[in-house]
Amino acid sequence: MGEVAGSEVVALYDESGRPCGTAPRARVRAENLRHAATAVVVRNRAGDVYVHRRTDTKDLYPGRYDFCAGGVLRAGEDPTDSARRELAEELGVTGVELVPLGVADYADDRTRMREFLYECTYDGPVTWQQEEVAWGAWVPPARLLRMIDDVPFMPDSMANLAGWLDDLRATLPR
Repeated sequence: MGEVAGSEVVALYDESGRPCGTAPRARVRAENLRHAATAVVVRNRAGDVYVHRRTDTKDLYPGRYDFCAGGVLRAGEDPTDSARRELAEELGVTGVELVPLGVADYADDRTRMREFLYECTYDGPVTWQQEEVAWGAWVPPARLLRMIDDVPFMPDSMANLAGWLDDLRATLPR
């Protein structure tokens, strides 16, 4: 990554979803500036989902679980390129085809973003970035849905991929 914590320059997005400037990551967090991010659901050919727990040192929602890898878009970065970069950095996942799942907006009192959503299939080794991932495992869909009821997950993933979760739920035997 090569960035000093908080010095990464982030792409800002306006309310209509267009890039409108840049700011250092620390300022984006401190002022809750609207920015862009990516979220990638990583599945293997068996249909399991890679779930991880964020480290307790993350600047946003430390210690939360997530069923997506991703992060903020850097200034001038294409969303798909950002998703590929984040997958490689966070989980060591490379060489995958990203399937777009759409774009959604999320906002709360800690973050405001336009999120570019993807899914990929990957069966290779997963290598965590120690600064970002404290735990991770391949989780069958039924277990993921139970985990969501038991442990705190990232609110943007839960909100922006609610339809994806509903579709996952519909595939399970009743």
